[in-house]
Amino acid sequence: MASTASLALPGRQETLVIGGRMDADRALLAPRGELVRGSARALAEKLARLPVGTARIDLDMSGVHFMDTAGLEFLEVLRDHGRRWSVPVTATRWNGQPRRILELAGLDTTDPLSSPALDGTPSPVVSAVAREREERLHLLQEEIEQLRQAIVSRPVIDQARGILMATHGCTSDEAWHILREASQLSNTKLRDVARSLTACAEAEGAAPPEEVRTALSRALARRSAR
Repeated sequence: MASTASLALPGRQETLVIGGRMDADRALLAPRGELVRGSARALAEKLARLPVGTARIDLDMSGVHFMDTAGLEFLEVLRDHGRRWSVPVTATRWNGQPRRILELAGLDTTDPLSSPALDGTPSPVVSAVAREREERLHLLQEEIEQLRQAIVSRPVIDQARGILMATHGCTSDEAWHILREASQLSNTKLRDVARSLTACAEAEGAAPPEEVRTALSRALARRSAR
């Protein structure tokens, strides 16, 4: 048996695809894409379609390249399914950013389902573990938000670099350093400096704020002086 389940968010192509096949009574599932909001639902639907008599479920997570805290809900769905049907479940081969998220959440990166924090066993240190996990999840949320901002900001920053390259004959690296220096000099976020620059290049676009204009001029002057 081979089948797939997929999740697509509005305005985007498929974010998560869950491929799978049966090896005797063992289900081998291979999610590919992003573990974001809705991915747990896609997994639940996939698990519900497994053949009666499935005795083991193993997920190969090497095809997942991004996850946010929804990935923890994804793991809870898998763990709960294993408990409900009394079958072993694993989620292994984590890489890159998802592996980092597991580390921040205090989970075993080899197989997070084996982590003590997920097995529900009462312990004298449950409160301490819960507090530590809450702190880790707070850091996790901050890191994910920074990553999202970087992803959203990248196009406008690339456009601003292109404008500087075309206007001042600088290289891509030089344009990057000019933008970063202008951000520091004006105490303005890098993406806001880039957005101001791209906006003024458009027809009838407004000029950047005075502090950004001054900072850009100083950054360009320093480049010329080198």
